[in-house]
Amino acid sequence: MSRASAERRGRLGEIRAAWYLRVRGYRILDRRVRTPRGEIDLVAKRSGLIVFVEVKTRATQAELDLAIDEYRLARVAAAAEILAPEYARKGEDIRIDVILIAPGHKVRHIENAWMG
Repeated sequence: MSRASAERRGRLGEIRAAWYLRVRGYRILDRRVRTPRGEIDLVAKRSGLIVFVEVKTRATQAELDLAIDEYRLARVAAAAEILAPEYARKGEDIRIDVILIAPGHKVRHIENAWMG
């Protein structure tokens, strides 16, 4: 798959993930936020909870099992640490979630994926 195709598939996955979260009562605060330590795909909020979301989109369900690992989650956590003061207000909790997407399958939402 070309880099452009992978980029397009990733963006479509992020759109699908945002809709998934909206249906579940989250408000999307931001998309593709870059920091010196990494990128956050989605920043969402629901009832005093700020969620930094890593979205992984793959061609097959089997590929999703290998799409996220501790190294990638650590990068998301480092980026979230930088961004937390910008998005979270006093008293709001913070969480890091992962959303896994493969065509023809239900969205897999892993809440609190990083507990480091």
